[in-house]
Amino acid sequence: MPDTYGKRKRRDVQARKAAARDERRRARNQRREQRASGSDDMDWLADPPPPVEVAFPARAADER
Repeated sequence: MPDTYGKRKRRDVQARKAAARDERRRARNQRREQRASGSDDMDWLADPPPPVEVAFPARAADER
C-alpha cells in the first residue's frame, strides 16, 4: 500500500531535521577540538563593529 502524502512529508521533515542535527553536532565537535588544540581561529569572537556614527561620520552629520 502506498504512503500517504502526510506520511511522506513527515518522513522528509524528520530526515531533514536529523541531517541538521548531525551538521550542528559536527560543527560543535569541530569547535571543541579547535579550542582543545589551542587554535586561535575563532572569527566569531571578533570585536563588535564600531557605532554607526563613528563608522559613517558624514552620513551621521547629515541626518541631524
